[in-house]
Amino acid sequence: MPPEGFPMPERHYHVIFNPNAGTALTNGVTTATLTELFSAAGLSFDIDDDDDEPLEDRIERALQGPADVIVAGGGDGTVLAVAEGLLGSDKTLAILPLGTLNGLARDLVLPLDVPTAVKTLPELEPRAIDVAEVNGRAFLHNVIIGLVPGIGVGREKIRGSGLWGKIAFTLFMIRRLARARRIALALQLNGTDNVRVERLQTLVVANNSYDQRFGRFMARRRLDRGRLTAYLIRNLRLGDALRLTVEMIMGTWGGDQVIEYEKVQQLTVVSKKPLLSVSMDGEVLMLETPLTFAVRPKSLNVLAPALPAAEPTPQPAAEVA
Repeated sequence: MPPEGFPMPERHYHVIFNPNAGTALTNGVTTATLTELFSAAGLSFDIDDDDDEPLEDRIERALQGPADVIVAGGGDGTVLAVAEGLLGSDKTLAILPLGTLNGLARDLVLPLDVPTAVKTLPELEPRAIDVAEVNGRAFLHNVIIGLVPGIGVGREKIRGSGLWGKIAFTLFMIRRLARARRIALALQLNGTDNVRVERLQTLVVANNSYDQRFGRFMARRRLDRGRLTAYLIRNLRLGDALRLTVEMIMGTWGGDQVIEYEKVQQLTVVSKKPLLSVSMDGEVLMLETPLTFAVRPKSLNVLAPALPAAEPTPQPAAEVA
């Protein structure tokens, strides 16, 4: 921030736009739409909408360009790719939430409608947040091992439109929960020699920790504590899943008997399997074992609403002589 009384230097925004993102397709957001919104807001900008070019090349070109802010206009996959590309650079990330989940945008309390998101860009301030990694690959939200990746694969296979697609996925999820098996994993916390062998149905490794507050479903208020949180679920049946969902909405899930959690800076997960199916920030992929998790504290600058000022600490009253 410049000193009081000095004008804010004008930012130049380079937008990496994914026209095939979920919200962009659903709401008809196009390059022309973004051009109109950025122009109406009086912003200096340029838009890269060439989705035929590899995303890595587009990000590299943005890094070499003059823009101080690189805007990820897409879903969580686009945001993650751009964020990973900006690590170690002097560029700042901004987000136009055009995906289905928009996890980081929600955690940062950014506007989720595109016109408001563009209009408020000049009001946002750079904030340093943590980036986690597994086997050297960055992630912003979480990595899930066990039950959820299998459900994610099934969702892609039976994805359909309308009511029948939703019914098919619900039936598949119920069958998956009923047949779910536990997997043996060895967990090494913080690089110590103490190794725990666990039989888990699901392991969630989150960048920072999930809130336990009403209405904060799988959300994180702090993204800069420099730690990971491992959530261990040993046995989850359909009734447990329904109860846990309600508890997450109510903010009371921390005391549920099916969940145990550990806060760490480093975590190594060893399995007899050479490859494990995982969900990383919503993308299902296979990773070689062991899985080595770490966190890069405050390694990414992102535009976000200003944090509320801390209340001053009350001073004790002076003694009267």
